[in-house]
Formats: sequence, C-alpha cells, structure tokens
Amino acid sequence: MSVRATWSGLRSLHNRISASLERALQREFHFGMSEFTALGALHESPGGELRMQELTEVVGLNQSSVSRLVARLEQSGLTTREVCETDRRGVYSCITPAGRRVYRDAAPFYEETLASIFDEVASDPDLGPLLGRVRSPLPDVVPDG
Repeated sequence: MSVRATWSGLRSLHNRISASLERALQREFHFGMSEFTALGALHESPGGELRMQELTEVVGLNQSSVSRLVARLEQSGLTTREVCETDRRGVYSCITPAGRRVYRDAAPFYEETLASIFDEVASDPDLGPLLGRVRSPLPDVVPDG
C-alpha cells in the first residue's frame, strides 16, 4: 500500500469514528467531541484547571475556537474562567462540580459508544482491516546487542 493510500485510509478511519462519536455525544449530552475532550483534560488535570494555551493544545483547535468552546462550557455551567493571580495575562479554564458530574456520566458512554463504533467499522471491507492493524499490539522489539 502506498504512503498516500495509507494516509487516506487513516484519515477515512478517523473521520468515520469521529463523526459517529460526535453524533452520539450530541444526541446524548448536547455537546461534541471538542467539549468532551476539554472536559476530560480539565477533569484529569491537577486542580481541575488548565491555562487556555494548554487547553488549545489538548483540544487541537485554534485559540479563537477554544475561546468559543470555553464560552459554551461556561454558559452551560460546566467550567469557569479565572485570571492567574501571579500573571494577569494568564487565563485558566476550570472545571466546575457540574462539569465533573457531566464528564463522569459521559466517559462510560463515550467508551461504550467507541467500542460499538469499532465493532461496526471492523465489518467494513475497506476500513476494517486498517482498524485491525491499528488496534493490534506492536511486536516487542529486541535491541541488538
């Protein structure tokens, strides 16, 4: 398989899985993958907070998109924004108790939905074999010597 075909297959696999997860999260929790990813990062971070720049890196969106994302999460009562006391230029996004509850409810749903999507994709004649290769463990590498 050519490098281009491999990359195209990986993109197709990612797009199909992401779109299915996005629809499921929207249907069940009224937010998408970006919001789930942000809540997860905040939930797992020490103190339940991240600088906006750190959140931008985790979510994989540009700064403007993350600002809008955080505004939606704030409006829903799932996060708050706080200015850093030692550096007034620094702004943190902080998960609220409600945000923690929503994430704890959404995480098992996400896992179950992802497993179901993997099962569905596994039967696809084009993407199933690629998913199988991606999911298979890497062989142990024995160092020369």
